Amino acid sequence: MDIVFIRDLRIETVIGVYDWEREIRQTVSIDLEMGTDIRPAAVSDLIQDALDYKSVAKRLIQFVGESEFQLVETLAQRCADIILNEFQVPWLRLRLSKPGAVTGSQDVGVLIERTRG
Repeated sequence: MDIVFIRDLRIETVIGVYDWEREIRQTVSIDLEMGTDIRPAAVSDLIQDALDYKSVAKRLIQFVGESEFQLVETLAQRCADIILNEFQVPWLRLRLSKPGAVTGSQDVGVLIERTRG
């Protein structure tokens, strides 16, 4: 299995459990690895034979930007569901973090791995 990836996709959203967090937009960062077979696209050199990472990124930007979850766990799972179901990806690893959420740390978040089916 080959992997198509997106690193450090930064999106502004409402995320958090505290009252003050519900009133502002914060940045989340997404790292994404998606299992696929790149051979058909490598042979044809056509985007329709590839896992279109730009379309994946645009969909995540739209969804995350409009969301208002409390937990990064919920947001990560919903993003994974979208990718697995809408883009027919058989496997993914998704890291979602909130930079600066804990004083003294670069970021905090979750890393999940999911398969379709």
